[in-house]
Amino acid sequence: MPRRLVAGTGWKMNKTASEARQYITDLLPLLDTHTMTLVEVFVLPPFTSLTAAGPLLQNTQIGMGGQNMHWESSGAWTGEISPPMLVEAGCRYVELGHSERRYYFNETDEFVNLKVLAALAHNLIPIICIGETADEKDAGRTEAVLEHQVRTALRDVAPQRAPDVLLAYEPRWAIGQANAADPDYIQNAHAFIRDVLAHAFGNSAAKNTRVIYGGSVNLDNSAAIIQQPDVDGLFIGRAALYAPNFAQMVRIVAEAAISKAS
Repeated sequence: MPRRLVAGTGWKMNKTASEARQYITDLLPLLDTHTMTLVEVFVLPPFTSLTAAGPLLQNTQIGMGGQNMHWESSGAWTGEISPPMLVEAGCRYVELGHSERRYYFNETDEFVNLKVLAALAHNLIPIICIGETADEKDAGRTEAVLEHQVRTALRDVAPQRAPDVLLAYEPRWAIGQANAADPDYIQNAHAFIRDVLAHAFGNSAAKNTRVIYGGSVNLDNSAAIIQQPDVDGLFIGRAALYAPNFAQMVRIVAEAAISKAS
């Protein structure tokens, strides 16, 4: 059975609660039932907009998630958000290890691993961001970096639970740029990630774990990227801040799901 394709968007530090409500209100009529059966869709609002977006997404097929999380359930961690808080707000997903968190807030692979284990323990789906910097790419270290990130983020995860995570390949040199990585480059990276999974967790886990792409995805390049055999979804940033654009990219992923299943 083919892996179910994914289309998701993280809003970063955009959209107030009222803007989040308007976005969801605009988005829902644009996605028909058939499309939603083909694609797993999620949105990641800011923390302050979760309780605004959540009620509108109840009883829909669109999942909601947080953009970060602490690994502890409670305690003296001023300014942090815990797994139970996300769950109570209606979250099904949590984004972990985004490059901006790594660069600006010094998050390490070891911290990401603690968060992954906590997310799984609370039945949240971790969206684990991995990817090389421009310097690492130029030095020919892309594969070494990706292998370290995957193995460290998934340390102590049982093989049968590996397919419960989403690995989001986001080359750090492509985030926020005019263009995404080349589709062939993306495919090679995703195939390598799947090979790392096979060695770490076995062929079954590698076959069933979804690897999605993020990094300057837009309406112009999304079709070419999602058609790559080892690309299982799109993780879209600024290009999806306008609901009709996101809906159109969800439909592009749905068309790819049909094509890949044939």
